[in-house]
Amino acid sequence: MRRPPVQTLTLRRPDDWHLHLRDGAMLRAVLPETTRHFGRAIIMPNLVPPVVTGREAAEYRDRILSAKPRGSKFQPLMTLYLTEETEVRDLRAAAEIGLITAVKLYPAGATTNSASGVRDFSKVRRVLENMAQIGLPLCVHGEVTDSEIDIFDREAVFIDRVLDPIRRDIPGLRVVMEHVTTSDAVSYVREGGDDIGATITAHHLIINRNHILAGGIKPHYYCLPVAKRETHRQALVEAATSGDTSFFLGTDSAPHLDAAKLQPCGCAGCFTATNTMSLVAEVFDQQDALEKLEAFTSLNGPAFYRLEPNADTITMVKGDPVSYPDHIDTEDGPVTVFDPGMPLHWRVEY
Repeated sequence: MRRPPVQTLTLRRPDDWHLHLRDGAMLRAVLPETTRHFGRAIIMPNLVPPVVTGREAAEYRDRILSAKPRGSKFQPLMTLYLTEETEVRDLRAAAEIGLITAVKLYPAGATTNSASGVRDFSKVRRVLENMAQIGLPLCVHGEVTDSEIDIFDREAVFIDRVLDPIRRDIPGLRVVMEHVTTSDAVSYVREGGDDIGATITAHHLIINRNHILAGGIKPHYYCLPVAKRETHRQALVEAATSGDTSFFLGTDSAPHLDAAKLQPCGCAGCFTATNTMSLVAEVFDQQDALEKLEAFTSLNGPAFYRLEPNADTITMVKGDPVSYPDHIDTEDGPVTVFDPGMPLHWRVEY
Protein backbone atom coordinates (compact mmCIF):
# COMPACT_ATOMS: atom_id res chain seq x y z
CA MET A 1 0.00 0.00 0.00
CA ARG A 2 1.33 3.43 -0.94
CA ARG A 3 2.16 5.59 2.07
CA PRO A 4 0.33 8.89 2.64
CA PRO A 5 1.99 11.75 0.73
CA VAL A 6 4.74 13.68 2.49
CA GLN A 7 4.29 17.43 2.34
CA THR A 8 7.52 18.58 3.99
CA LEU A 9 11.07 17.20 3.87
CA THR A 10 14.12 18.33 5.81
CA LEU A 11 17.44 17.20 4.33
CA ARG A 12 21.08 17.76 5.05
CA ARG A 13 22.17 20.47 2.63
CA PRO A 14 22.94 18.72 -0.67
CA ASP A 15 26.16 18.78 -2.67
CA ASP A 16 26.71 18.70 -6.41
CA TRP A 17 29.41 16.22 -7.33
CA HIS A 18 29.73 17.38 -10.96
CA LEU A 19 29.29 21.04 -11.89
CA HIS A 20 30.30 23.36 -14.71
CA LEU A 21 30.64 27.02 -13.78
CA ARG A 22 32.68 28.23 -16.78
CA ASP A 23 34.45 31.56 -16.15
CA GLY A 24 34.09 35.32 -16.44
CA ALA A 25 30.60 36.65 -17.12
CA MET A 26 29.10 33.15 -17.26
CA LEU A 27 30.58 32.21 -13.88
CA ARG A 28 29.17 35.34 -12.28
CA ALA A 29 25.71 34.66 -13.73
CA VAL A 30 25.35 30.94 -12.96
CA LEU A 31 27.13 30.58 -9.61
CA PRO A 32 24.22 31.98 -7.53
CA GLU A 33 21.95 29.32 -9.05
CA THR A 34 24.10 26.66 -7.35
CA THR A 35 24.96 28.43 -4.10
CA ARG A 36 21.27 28.95 -3.38
CA HIS A 37 20.78 25.27 -2.43
CA PHE A 38 24.12 23.45 -2.51
CA GLY A 39 26.86 23.44 0.10
CA ARG A 40 29.71 22.17 -2.07
CA ALA A 41 30.37 21.17 -5.65
CA ILE A 42 33.06 19.35 -7.60
CA ILE A 43 34.09 21.97 -10.16
CA MET A 44 34.87 20.79 -13.67
CA PRO A 45 38.23 22.00 -15.05
CA ASN A 46 37.43 22.08 -18.79
CA LEU A 47 37.92 25.78 -19.27
CA VAL A 48 39.71 27.24 -22.29
CA PRO A 49 42.57 26.73 -21.60
CA PRO A 50 41.92 23.89 -19.12
CA VAL A 51 42.90 23.86 -15.44
CA VAL A 52 45.90 21.54 -15.52
CA THR A 53 48.19 22.69 -12.67
CA GLY A 54 47.81 23.38 -8.98
CA ARG A 55 48.48 27.06 -9.56
CA GLU A 56 45.70 27.26 -12.14
CA ALA A 57 43.31 25.43 -9.79
CA ALA A 58 44.08 27.93 -7.02
CA GLU A 59 43.51 30.88 -9.33
CA TYR A 60 40.22 29.44 -10.58
CA ARG A 61 39.09 28.73 -7.00
CA ASP A 62 39.81 32.35 -6.10
CA ARG A 63 37.72 33.60 -9.03
CA ILE A 64 34.83 31.39 -7.90
CA LEU A 65 35.08 32.57 -4.30
CA SER A 66 35.15 36.20 -5.38
CA ALA A 67 31.97 35.64 -7.43
CA LYS A 68 30.01 34.07 -4.55
CA PRO A 69 26.94 35.95 -3.33
CA ARG A 70 27.58 37.84 -0.12
CA GLY A 71 27.08 35.64 2.93
CA SER A 72 27.23 32.37 1.00
CA LYS A 73 29.13 29.49 2.64
CA PHE A 74 29.42 27.56 -0.62
CA GLN A 75 32.69 25.63 -1.01
CA PRO A 76 34.10 24.85 -4.47
CA LEU A 77 35.96 21.54 -4.59
CA MET A 78 38.60 21.88 -7.25
CA THR A 79 39.84 19.35 -9.80
CA LEU A 80 42.72 19.10 -12.25
CA TYR A 81 42.25 18.28 -15.90
CA LEU A 82 44.28 15.13 -16.64
CA THR A 83 46.55 15.38 -19.67
CA GLU A 84 49.36 13.24 -20.98
CA GLU A 85 51.74 15.91 -19.58
CA THR A 86 50.30 16.07 -16.05
CA GLU A 87 53.16 16.22 -13.54
CA VAL A 88 52.96 13.83 -10.61
CA ARG A 89 54.83 16.20 -8.28
CA ASP A 90 52.43 19.06 -8.96
CA LEU A 91 49.37 16.85 -8.57
CA ARG A 92 50.54 15.35 -5.29
CA ALA A 93 51.43 18.75 -3.89
CA ALA A 94 47.98 20.12 -4.76
CA ALA A 95 46.32 17.10 -3.14
CA GLU A 96 48.44 17.23 0.02
CA ILE A 97 47.40 20.79 0.84
CA GLY A 98 43.75 20.08 0.09
CA LEU A 99 43.68 22.33 -2.96
CA ILE A 100 42.18 19.61 -5.18
CA THR A 101 39.60 16.96 -4.36
CA ALA A 102 39.83 14.90 -7.56
CA VAL A 103 41.31 14.67 -11.04
CA LYS A 104 39.14 14.67 -14.16
CA LEU A 105 39.71 12.30 -17.08
CA TYR A 106 38.31 13.37 -20.44
CA PRO A 107 39.02 11.10 -23.39
CA ALA A 108 40.17 13.55 -26.05
CA GLY A 109 37.20 14.82 -28.06
CA ALA A 110 34.53 13.27 -25.84
CA THR A 111 32.67 16.45 -24.88
CA THR A 112 32.86 20.24 -24.52
CA ASN A 113 36.43 21.57 -24.31
CA SER A 114 37.96 18.08 -24.17
CA ALA A 115 40.51 18.46 -26.96
CA SER A 116 43.35 18.43 -24.42
CA GLY A 117 42.19 15.13 -22.95
CA VAL A 118 43.88 11.74 -22.96
CA ARG A 119 44.49 9.79 -26.16
CA ASP A 120 47.15 7.31 -25.02
CA PHE A 121 46.23 5.94 -21.60
CA SER A 122 49.68 4.40 -21.13
CA LYS A 123 51.03 7.94 -20.82
CA VAL A 124 48.98 8.64 -17.67
CA ARG A 125 49.62 5.33 -15.92
CA ARG A 126 52.21 6.80 -13.51
CA VAL A 127 49.82 9.59 -12.54
CA LEU A 128 47.01 7.11 -11.89
CA GLU A 129 49.30 4.90 -9.82
CA ASN A 130 50.21 7.88 -7.63
CA MET A 131 46.53 8.77 -7.28
CA ALA A 132 45.83 5.23 -6.09
CA GLN A 133 48.63 5.54 -3.52
CA ILE A 134 47.21 8.73 -1.99
CA GLY A 135 43.51 7.87 -2.42
CA LEU A 136 42.77 10.78 -4.78
CA PRO A 137 39.63 10.02 -6.82
CA LEU A 138 39.58 9.97 -10.60
CA CYS A 139 36.40 11.44 -12.10
CA VAL A 140 35.78 9.85 -15.48
CA HIS A 141 33.85 10.99 -18.52
CA GLY A 142 33.09 7.43 -19.57
CA GLU A 143 32.84 7.40 -23.35
CA VAL A 144 35.10 6.25 -26.15
CA THR A 145 35.47 8.64 -29.05
CA ASP A 146 36.14 6.20 -31.90
CA SER A 147 34.12 7.34 -34.90
CA GLU A 148 33.10 3.77 -35.73
CA ILE A 149 31.37 3.31 -32.35
CA ASP A 150 27.72 4.35 -32.30
CA ILE A 151 27.17 7.31 -29.99
CA PHE A 152 24.59 5.34 -28.01
CA ASP A 153 27.13 2.55 -27.34
CA ARG A 154 30.13 4.63 -26.32
CA GLU A 155 29.61 4.34 -22.57
CA ALA A 156 29.35 0.55 -22.58
CA VAL A 157 32.39 0.23 -24.87
CA PHE A 158 34.39 2.57 -22.62
CA ILE A 159 33.77 0.30 -19.65
CA ASP A 160 35.04 -2.75 -21.53
CA ARG A 161 37.95 -1.20 -23.41
CA VAL A 162 39.23 1.49 -21.05
CA LEU A 163 37.82 1.65 -17.54
CA ASP A 164 37.86 -2.01 -16.54
CA PRO A 165 41.43 -2.57 -17.80
CA ILE A 166 42.63 0.53 -15.91
CA ARG A 167 41.00 -0.59 -12.68
CA ARG A 168 42.41 -4.11 -13.05
CA ASP A 169 45.91 -2.80 -13.75
CA ILE A 170 45.88 -0.23 -10.91
CA PRO A 171 44.20 -1.79 -7.86
CA GLY A 172 42.99 0.73 -5.31
CA LEU A 173 42.38 3.52 -7.79
CA ARG A 174 39.22 5.25 -6.64
CA VAL A 175 36.94 6.10 -9.56
CA VAL A 176 33.76 8.11 -9.98
CA MET A 177 32.03 7.20 -13.22
CA GLU A 178 30.32 10.48 -13.92
CA HIS A 179 26.87 11.11 -15.37
CA VAL A 180 26.14 7.44 -16.06
CA THR A 181 23.45 6.90 -18.69
CA THR A 182 23.11 3.16 -19.19
CA SER A 183 22.07 0.03 -17.38
CA ASP A 184 25.53 -1.29 -18.32
CA ALA A 185 27.19 1.39 -16.20
CA VAL A 186 24.75 0.90 -13.32
CA SER A 187 25.53 -2.83 -13.25
CA TYR A 188 29.28 -2.24 -13.50
CA VAL A 189 29.28 0.20 -10.59
CA ARG A 190 27.13 -2.05 -8.45
CA GLU A 191 29.51 -4.95 -8.98
CA GLY A 192 32.70 -2.88 -8.72
CA GLY A 193 33.30 -2.76 -4.99
CA ASP A 194 34.10 0.12 -2.66
CA ASP A 195 36.55 1.87 -5.01
CA ILE A 196 33.96 2.93 -7.58
CA GLY A 197 30.95 5.23 -7.39
CA ALA A 198 28.80 7.03 -9.92
CA THR A 199 27.02 10.32 -10.31
CA ILE A 200 23.59 10.58 -11.91
CA THR A 201 22.19 13.82 -13.28
CA ALA A 202 18.71 15.20 -12.80
CA HIS A 203 18.10 15.44 -16.54
CA HIS A 204 19.10 11.84 -17.23
CA LEU A 205 16.55 10.76 -14.62
CA ILE A 206 13.85 12.53 -16.64
CA ILE A 207 14.57 12.43 -20.38
CA ASN A 208 15.33 9.66 -22.83
CA ARG A 209 16.45 9.97 -26.43
CA ASN A 210 12.87 10.38 -27.67
CA HIS A 211 12.69 13.68 -25.79
CA ILE A 212 15.59 14.94 -27.90
CA LEU A 213 14.52 13.62 -31.30
CA ALA A 214 10.82 12.75 -31.50
CA GLY A 215 8.61 15.44 -33.01
CA GLY A 216 11.55 17.64 -33.92
CA ILE A 217 15.04 18.19 -32.50
CA LYS A 218 15.14 19.75 -29.01
CA PRO A 219 18.58 21.42 -28.72
CA HIS A 220 18.19 22.19 -25.02
CA TYR A 221 17.87 18.45 -24.29
CA TYR A 222 21.07 17.63 -26.17
CA CYS A 223 23.84 16.64 -23.77
CA LEU A 224 26.87 14.38 -23.61
CA PRO A 225 26.68 11.58 -22.78
CA VAL A 226 23.50 11.70 -24.83
CA ALA A 227 20.30 10.41 -23.23
CA LYS A 228 19.63 6.78 -24.11
CA ARG A 229 16.63 4.43 -24.43
CA GLU A 230 13.79 4.47 -21.90
CA THR A 231 15.01 1.16 -20.42
CA HIS A 232 18.29 2.85 -19.51
CA ARG A 233 16.52 5.84 -17.97
CA GLN A 234 14.49 3.44 -15.84
CA ALA A 235 17.71 1.76 -14.70
CA LEU A 236 19.07 5.14 -13.60
CA VAL A 237 15.91 5.95 -11.68
CA GLU A 238 16.00 2.57 -9.96
CA ALA A 239 19.67 3.04 -9.00
CA ALA A 240 19.20 6.59 -7.71
CA THR A 241 16.14 5.73 -5.63
CA SER A 242 17.40 2.36 -4.38
CA GLY A 243 19.42 3.67 -1.46
CA ASP A 244 22.59 2.08 -2.90
CA THR A 245 25.45 4.19 -1.55
CA SER A 246 27.40 3.87 -4.81
CA PHE A 247 25.17 6.46 -6.50
CA PHE A 248 24.95 10.18 -5.76
CA LEU A 249 23.87 13.43 -7.34
CA GLY A 250 26.10 15.15 -9.86
CA THR A 251 24.10 17.59 -11.93
CA ASP A 252 26.52 18.09 -14.82
CA SER A 253 24.72 21.42 -15.03
CA ALA A 254 26.39 22.84 -18.14
CA PRO A 255 25.50 26.40 -19.12
CA HIS A 256 25.79 27.50 -22.75
CA LEU A 257 24.50 30.68 -24.27
CA ASP A 258 21.37 30.09 -26.33
CA ALA A 259 23.27 31.46 -29.32
CA ALA A 260 25.71 28.55 -28.96
CA LYS A 261 23.00 25.92 -28.42
CA LEU A 262 20.75 27.04 -31.28
CA GLN A 263 23.08 26.68 -34.24
CA PRO A 264 23.78 23.99 -36.86
CA CYS A 265 26.45 22.41 -34.62
CA GLY A 266 25.09 23.27 -31.19
CA CYS A 267 26.82 22.76 -27.86
CA ALA A 268 26.07 19.80 -25.59
CA GLY A 269 24.75 20.42 -22.10
CA CYS A 270 21.65 20.95 -19.97
CA PHE A 271 21.54 23.81 -17.47
CA THR A 272 19.79 22.45 -14.38
CA ALA A 273 21.35 24.34 -11.45
CA THR A 274 18.25 26.49 -11.01
CA ASN A 275 15.71 23.69 -10.47
CA THR A 276 17.73 20.55 -9.65
CA MET A 277 16.28 19.89 -6.22
CA SER A 278 12.72 20.20 -7.48
CA LEU A 279 13.56 17.85 -10.36
CA VAL A 280 15.04 15.08 -8.23
CA ALA A 281 12.41 15.39 -5.50
CA GLU A 282 9.70 14.94 -8.13
CA VAL A 283 11.38 11.78 -9.44
CA PHE A 284 11.81 10.31 -5.97
CA ASP A 285 8.21 11.18 -5.08
CA GLN A 286 6.97 9.41 -8.21
CA GLN A 287 8.91 6.33 -7.11
CA ASP A 288 7.56 6.50 -3.53
CA ALA A 289 11.18 6.85 -2.38
CA LEU A 290 11.34 10.24 -0.68
CA GLU A 291 12.90 8.67 2.40
CA LYS A 292 15.99 7.92 0.25
CA LEU A 293 16.34 11.37 -1.29
CA GLU A 294 18.71 12.65 1.40
CA ALA A 295 21.12 9.77 0.85
CA PHE A 296 21.30 10.45 -2.89
CA THR A 297 21.65 14.23 -2.63
CA SER A 298 23.47 14.76 0.65
CA LEU A 299 25.11 11.65 2.17
CA ASN A 300 26.44 9.18 -0.41
CA GLY A 301 28.70 11.67 -2.17
CA PRO A 302 30.48 12.90 0.97
CA ALA A 303 30.93 9.30 2.10
CA PHE A 304 32.67 8.34 -1.15
CA TYR A 305 34.87 11.44 -1.08
CA ARG A 306 35.64 10.83 2.63
CA LEU A 307 34.13 14.11 3.73
CA GLU A 308 31.59 14.89 6.41
CA PRO A 309 28.03 15.72 5.29
CA ASN A 310 27.03 19.35 5.51
CA ALA A 311 25.97 20.31 9.01
CA ASP A 312 23.07 22.55 7.99
CA THR A 313 19.80 21.58 6.33
CA ILE A 314 17.30 22.63 3.71
CA THR A 315 13.53 22.16 3.89
CA MET A 316 11.47 21.21 0.86
CA VAL A 317 7.71 21.64 0.67
CA LYS A 318 5.22 20.04 -1.70
CA GLY A 319 2.38 22.13 -3.03
CA ASP A 320 1.14 23.78 -6.19
CA PRO A 321 3.46 23.54 -9.20
CA VAL A 322 6.62 25.63 -8.84
CA SER A 323 7.34 28.32 -11.38
CA TYR A 324 10.94 28.71 -12.53
CA PRO A 325 12.33 31.22 -15.03
CA ASP A 326 12.80 29.78 -18.49
CA HIS A 327 16.23 31.37 -18.72
CA ILE A 328 18.80 33.34 -16.79
CA ASP A 329 20.53 36.41 -18.17
CA THR A 330 24.27 36.81 -18.55
CA GLU A 331 26.24 39.77 -19.82
CA ASP A 332 26.62 37.90 -23.12
CA GLY A 333 23.06 36.64 -23.56
CA PRO A 334 20.47 34.21 -22.13
CA VAL A 335 21.00 30.64 -20.89
CA THR A 336 17.93 28.41 -21.02
CA VAL A 337 16.93 26.57 -17.83
CA PHE A 338 16.12 22.87 -18.26
CA ASP A 339 12.40 22.26 -18.76
CA PRO A 340 11.36 18.79 -17.55
CA GLY A 341 8.10 18.88 -19.48
CA MET A 342 6.09 18.08 -16.36
CA PRO A 343 4.86 19.99 -13.30
CA LEU A 344 7.28 20.24 -10.37
CA HIS A 345 5.50 20.28 -7.01
CA TRP A 346 8.51 20.35 -4.67
CA ARG A 347 10.33 23.57 -3.85
CA VAL A 348 13.13 24.48 -1.48
CA GLU A 349 11.44 26.62 1.17
CA TYR A 350 14.53 27.51 3.23
